[in-house]
Amino acid sequence: MAGAAYIQESIFERVDVKKALMAEIDEVVGPTTLVGSSSSGLAASLYTEEVGCRERCLVAHPVNPPYLAPIVELVPAPWTTAATVAAVHALMERVGQTPIELSREIEGFVLNRLQGVLLMEAWRLVEEGIVSADDVDKTVSQGLGLRWSFMGPFETIDLNAPGGVADYAQRLGPLYRNIAASTLEHRLWGPEIISRVEKQRRAMLPADELASRGEWRDRRLMALARHKREMESRERAAAQQSNRGPDR
Repeated sequence: MAGAAYIQESIFERVDVKKALMAEIDEVVGPTTLVGSSSSGLAASLYTEEVGCRERCLVAHPVNPPYLAPIVELVPAPWTTAATVAAVHALMERVGQTPIELSREIEGFVLNRLQGVLLMEAWRLVEEGIVSADDVDKTVSQGLGLRWSFMGPFETIDLNAPGGVADYAQRLGPLYRNIAASTLEHRLWGPEIISRVEKQRRAMLPADELASRGEWRDRRLMALARHKREMESRERAAAQQSNRGPDR
């Protein structure tokens, strides 16, 4: 590790395990080596405070499977230098990832906080008997997810009203306020609802088919990634042609 430019730590998601490994890394790491952690929700400050290289440590959280989903959350500890964040950001871009930067540590970071809100409401809708787990999945895969596969929630609502995001907020703000007011209770995923959803999922997908379905997911992600790259390439080419003007 002494000559490495960058190290990615991807060990078990537990503070004591990460702290022990970071101490081992600190003993052999080079004086300029940057260290990123694949932590899904544990802040780097929990396991890097006591290491000498702490200014060069941060969370660099990829999404599963990282070879198909390019997003990487960069989360600095209070002592991580701005130069470290900038260097890891540039590195991730060079290797084809899409880094985002958080200004400070927050539990769950960004991706899992967004996913957590959606999951909380998904569990609630099934628990209250409003809809089945399968129909929740269809709502996302055949609705929200189609748009979210190439644009985020703010761009989605910006394009969903004639006057953009401010117009959307004026039109539908009261609806979302009413929804929020009706769901103030943040429930835990209790054993009963977990068992109910587990039964619904196993009826749809037997346990011995989970691995093969995971492979199906990866093939679909590969096709989507290829499609997005091709579309982005065509859009860049069209933009370059437009900037050059008509051929003479």
